[in-house]
Amino acid sequence: MNQPLSQDALDQIFLQARTFASNPNPWQERAVPDALLEQVWNLARMGPTAANCSPARIVFVRSPEAKARLKPALDAGNVEKTMSAPVTAILAIDLQFYDKLPYLFPHANARSWFAGQSDEQLYPGALRNSSLQGAYLIIAARSLGLDCGPMGGFDAAKVDDAFFAETRVRSNFLINLGYGRRDTLHPRSPRLAFADACSIV
Repeated sequence: MNQPLSQDALDQIFLQARTFASNPNPWQERAVPDALLEQVWNLARMGPTAANCSPARIVFVRSPEAKARLKPALDAGNVEKTMSAPVTAILAIDLQFYDKLPYLFPHANARSWFAGQSDEQLYPGALRNSSLQGAYLIIAARSLGLDCGPMGGFDAAKVDDAFFAETRVRSNFLINLGYGRRDTLHPRSPRLAFADACSIV
């Protein structure tokens, strides 16, 4: 039987966690090792997607060469915070995700449900499920002690040309990853109360 997480865990993942996206340079100069990124993925991949389709593909941008490829695609307000981040995850969508379904969903011929559809037909479901996986990635990263700065504010076509040329992979959003400088944070923005966002029927 599942047990509630401790208050400390809830604080780290949700209640005291902050989004490091709005300040120009919110990151400590502290490296994020490859093994930790692999741990983040190994947690995030366990979250549910429809028919276990798992369409998210992630490029962890860290090297100076890769950052130089990413930089021209960024909106001006996102350049400094992204270039100073130890890692930027490009959360992307593989529109040929169905080729993995014989492995991911072996108890049915799930590949046949999607193969032959156009990219336009596949995109809504792939976008929805890859976005779920992006959210799982944020929760996994926070669970392992990292801070996150998810963002739009980039030219998706330029990112796709730079990182996914001649594939059916399309960028969805970016997540800067590292260890945030809490001295740079502004007061936390409010959230909607239950009554303002939810109903029970």
